[in-house]
Amino acid sequence: MTASETDSNGETHRAIEATFRIERARLIAGLARMVRDIDRAEELAQEALIVALSDWPKSGVPANPGAWLTAVAKRRAIDAIRHDQMRDRKHEEIARTLDEEAADKIAAIDAALDDDLGDELLGLIFTACHPMLSPDARAALTLRVVGGLTTDEIARAFLSSEATIAQRIGRAKKAIAKAGLAFEVPRGAERAARLPAVLEVIYLIFNEGYAATVGDDLVRPGLAREAQRLGRILAGLMPDEAEVLGLLALMEIQASRLNARTGPDGAFIPITEQDRTRWDQLLILRGLDALARADALGGQGPYVLQAALAACHARARRAADTDWPRIAALYDRLGVVTPSPVVDLNRAIAHSMAFGPDAGLKLIDEIPDADALRHYAPFPAARGDFLFRAGRLAEARPEFEAAAALTRNARERAFLLSRADACES
Repeated sequence: MTASETDSNGETHRAIEATFRIERARLIAGLARMVRDIDRAEELAQEALIVALSDWPKSGVPANPGAWLTAVAKRRAIDAIRHDQMRDRKHEEIARTLDEEAADKIAAIDAALDDDLGDELLGLIFTACHPMLSPDARAALTLRVVGGLTTDEIARAFLSSEATIAQRIGRAKKAIAKAGLAFEVPRGAERAARLPAVLEVIYLIFNEGYAATVGDDLVRPGLAREAQRLGRILAGLMPDEAEVLGLLALMEIQASRLNARTGPDGAFIPITEQDRTRWDQLLILRGLDALARADALGGQGPYVLQAALAACHARARRAADTDWPRIAALYDRLGVVTPSPVVDLNRAIAHSMAFGPDAGLKLIDEIPDADALRHYAPFPAARGDFLFRAGRLAEARPEFEAAAALTRNARERAFLLSRADACES
């Protein structure tokens, strides 16, 4: 083989791998819907890739590589059905009955592959995020089958062991198979009931990238970007769902600040002190566009409201320009739509910025379920900030120290301890 042929084959292999990364989730979605087994769907998709790696260097990349991969996987699935039918019967018996017995399954394969591709992928997302699975299992399975991340990549992203993630994914797949889920998009009221679980999983993935709960790094941009990609896929498949657009807007706007959230040494920088010239303006524009579309649909759900909150920061060129009274009012509405101790805490922070630290102290001391926040680091951190700004430094210091003891993130701990030290001066 000449050097030019080697280079050509290398380019073809790279083209095949790039195409497979793009088509993988859609391909697995269609196959899972046919065979009702995620493991088998992944195997069939991988077999199609192997065939492509063998054929394309000789025949060239087809005009429609996605359709080519789908056709190969379809043939493999049909062959598997025939093999299963023949495995436990004599050849002469199956010869008479194969077409009748396999007809329905093969017809289902044809129908599923001819269905709307968006519905296939959407069906896979809804199945991977089924409420019967734990949030951690949903996140791992979604990243694996929809995001295409390896088990090792997911384990590193969540600072877990590969074996733990593999077990989590394996148990989720078995639970789905045992439940006999159809890998279809639920309709009507059922879809509305299931959508929050899908959005919760994507936002959970994003939050772990935006504000890591454990480890030495404050942010993990790769994980946040993967959640944004999932959000864009979902928004493309469900363009008339205000909450889907609200979540996408929220993630895009928050992600615009990732580069400014940490200093050169990795130390945390609060939003009021960030260099706003480092905010990604393209992501802000994308987020504001998604928010505008959500508003046009009359969206008033929790993700739309949170996106509106993030937009208040994005529109302020300086920290001093932030419209804190509007943020406080939005938190008032969010507390009605989705009441929770965490929302109450953020509402207290917003009111402290809009109307002074005493207003924040009053609200934080009135949170009904404050016991639920006892081991939540932002709670004493916020109270410490209110006391600090009120000039009550001796009271602020133990609050910052308590928050530092509660956080599992090393960078956040260092920031909180530096605030405790500042109380001395």
